[in-house]
Amino acid sequence: MIKVVLLDDEELVRNGIRLILQAGGGAEVVAEDTNGANVVELVTKYEPDLVLTDIQMPHVNGIEVTRLVNALPDPPPVVVLTTFDLDEYVYEALQAGASGFLLKDIAPRALVEAVQTVVAGDAMLSPRITRRLINAYTARPAPGTGPGGVATGAGEALKALTPREREVAITVAEGLSNAEIAERLSVSESTVKVHIGHVMAKLAVPNRTRIALLIHDAGLA
Repeated sequence: MIKVVLLDDEELVRNGIRLILQAGGGAEVVAEDTNGANVVELVTKYEPDLVLTDIQMPHVNGIEVTRLVNALPDPPPVVVLTTFDLDEYVYEALQAGASGFLLKDIAPRALVEAVQTVVAGDAMLSPRITRRLINAYTARPAPGTGPGGVATGAGEALKALTPREREVAITVAEGLSNAEIAERLSVSESTVKVHIGHVMAKLAVPNRTRIALLIHDAGLA
């Protein structure tokens, strides 16, 4: 059973998510709160498999929740919730180490699948949202850029990748799923997972979203 800590200041939202996870089977809300002020205590006490948090909350918002959780030893993944797929706070949450985000109009079954996907080790961003996030992200001025707007640090980091790993990283930045990457590169999904694991290890990033940001910072997508 996947254990979830749920943070949202709207009682109706919390009730709905709790019921959806219970009805979907395989996941349950073990603790909840109206903001992230007690998230460290909740994670320490209940040892959840995932923290599901709203972005905009009083006192301690979802961005700070993400930072606090990721500062813990062996932290559970964090997924943030937002009403807007281009909410400026989402970029900061992803930079803080969130494993993805969901829109609040997500279908019940998709919510259950999203929780399962993130706990299994993948980020949960639809290709549409990934592309929109990256496009907006790369339109902003980035510090430490070289000629052509390429981030010098990103370019140096990517030198550690093999040609195949770089190819896989670029497809991740395009928002492709593992199945779509496997089809494009004519390899198995298990091989794709291995390559993505190597890429994350070499780049010292926690999830696919951070891979995508590095690829775009380096001007490769």
